[in-house]
Amino acid sequence: MKTALRSVLVSLALLPGAAFAHTGAGHTYGFVHGFVHPIGGLDHLLAMVAVGLFAAYLGGRALWLVPATFVGVMALGGLLGVSGAGLPYVELGIALSVVVLGLLVALRWNFPVAAAMAIAAVFAVFHGYAHGTELPENASGLAYGIGFMIATAVLHLAGIALGLGLAKLGTGGFGQRIVQAGGGVIALAGAVIATQAITSF
Repeated sequence: MKTALRSVLVSLALLPGAAFAHTGAGHTYGFVHGFVHPIGGLDHLLAMVAVGLFAAYLGGRALWLVPATFVGVMALGGLLGVSGAGLPYVELGIALSVVVLGLLVALRWNFPVAAAMAIAAVFAVFHGYAHGTELPENASGLAYGIGFMIATAVLHLAGIALGLGLAKLGTGGFGQRIVQAGGGVIALAGAVIATQAITSF
């Protein structure tokens, strides 16, 4: 995974519009814009936190493999977006990721680690592509990519911390039910976002 991420970052740096030929201001602007992008959009934010909650209740190796898969594949999706490659129904894919990930948390569906990673990977492509297509002109693509990857990892960690912390709250699975209720709210929000995406076609 580390080797794959390193290769992705190098590729971002070598893209024509994203090379190190930019000024220092471009690097700073790129990083800040990339970091803010996942946090500034409700759909991205909810999906990232839901990935963390999903990983938290699965536990074991999924606790780090699921978020790491999402971040790594999202970087590849970012490359697709920056390169101008076509990917249909991006907004709908992002909205459905919020719905599905929210439902997984709400219903506590248990998956093998590989299946959970596959689910994360599918949705990560759409999120990464959206980030990549919004690379600001004259900004460093590498700095931008690092920015949105770090922000995504932070949101995953927030979801994991929230999931693990609430699971220990109260007795009789009270905290666990709070997490599930949160997943339901995320799924409902995703349904609203998906409806908006569909009506915009």
